[in-house]
Amino acid sequence: MNILLIGSGGREHTFAWKIAQSPLCEKLYIAPGNAGTKAFGENVAIHVTDFVKMQDFCVANHVEMVVVGPEEPLVKGLRDHFQADDRTKHIGIVGPGKAGAELEGSKDFSKKFMKKYGIPTAAYETFTKETVEEGISYIRKQQLPVVLKADGLAAGKGVLICPSHKEAESEFKSMLLEAKFGAASQKVVVEEFLSGIELSVFVALDGSDYVILPEAKDYKRIGDGDTGPNTGGMGAVSPVPFADADFMQKVSERIVSPTFKGLKEENIDYKGFIFIGLMNQGGDPFVIEYNVRMGDPETQAVLPRIKSDFVSLLEGIAKGNLRTYQLELEDFVSATVVMVAGGYPGDYEKGKPITGLTNTGNDRALVFHAGTALNQSGQVISNGGRVLGITGQGNDLSAALNSAYRRVNQIHWEGVNFRKDIGQDILQWEKTNVND
Repeated sequence: MNILLIGSGGREHTFAWKIAQSPLCEKLYIAPGNAGTKAFGENVAIHVTDFVKMQDFCVANHVEMVVVGPEEPLVKGLRDHFQADDRTKHIGIVGPGKAGAELEGSKDFSKKFMKKYGIPTAAYETFTKETVEEGISYIRKQQLPVVLKADGLAAGKGVLICPSHKEAESEFKSMLLEAKFGAASQKVVVEEFLSGIELSVFVALDGSDYVILPEAKDYKRIGDGDTGPNTGGMGAVSPVPFADADFMQKVSERIVSPTFKGLKEENIDYKGFIFIGLMNQGGDPFVIEYNVRMGDPETQAVLPRIKSDFVSLLEGIAKGNLRTYQLELEDFVSATVVMVAGGYPGDYEKGKPITGLTNTGNDRALVFHAGTALNQSGQVISNGGRVLGITGQGNDLSAALNSAYRRVNQIHWEGVNFRKDIGQDILQWEKTNVND
């Protein structure tokens, strides 16, 4: 079949790499793609929210399935647009409609959903600029640190963890009264801080059934030791050793199953991925947030571990026949290190030539492009904050990390930055918890 993949990041490069391996894919198009995706299909100059141009392209090129990578086109109703048009309503879409995408598009909506369906999460209240004073009063009653979340999409940067009440009050006012995150912070969720170890669980849903995919742990902050501001993600590892069978049983029973039932109760025909950000607090899972797509950079660590045909999984989601899909996993460990532009997540420069992308001799490491482009002479240049994701593989986490960092150290551009401690907390956990 002909497939259109929407997006331009590391997640989409990983999707393209995996889709191209399947005999079920005849022709792959990526809109708009990046310098890496063109190795697996044809990049198409269509913006991720230009639905009309997208629909015209699908009709002209006999596209049978559209796979949506990022959240923005989902929140803005890509599925709804396609289904409302007789020319495109037959096309399978991997990604929820606007109603389902509210799980990520609105933190307030998702918290109300969790509360309604008894899904364990942190205590919270939501405030607007009309209720600022009530919000400040609520903040002053909270134990430290205080978590503030912009209600809408903020490119992964709308969550603040404030160590003092004074800082929380100041940031709260900035978000609501000075539009710190633009329209995303017209509402602000003030939330109890959950302590523990974070991980992400990924679920494929087809409206009638679901399949739980491999879990991952990502690293959000820019600096080693989890210091500095939050980013879109600086690395990831999969599997996560503390997510054992007992813990994942709790996740399935307490979170995935009631989430699935809740969507059905709300009459939301959800066909796509849900990425559930979790906190393991004393062996019990609590939901931090929902995302309505696969994670980035977690996808770069998770997808290499899926052995069974990936297009079959996508087709199962789109056509509602996941029941017949048999998930098979590889037995290696994946570790992804994200290489970013100097200055990210603040101001950074683009257009820096990248060297060392070829002739590696390290065939177990995969290079996934994120913020890259080609200059006029055909050289790969930096074109974003997160530029590359390097995924190492190994029989254990140490070997996977060694594989990734060997490859990272072969690649260079002016100002390149990356964390040196991805996975170290997991290695420490393994040392502490290993059975004698």
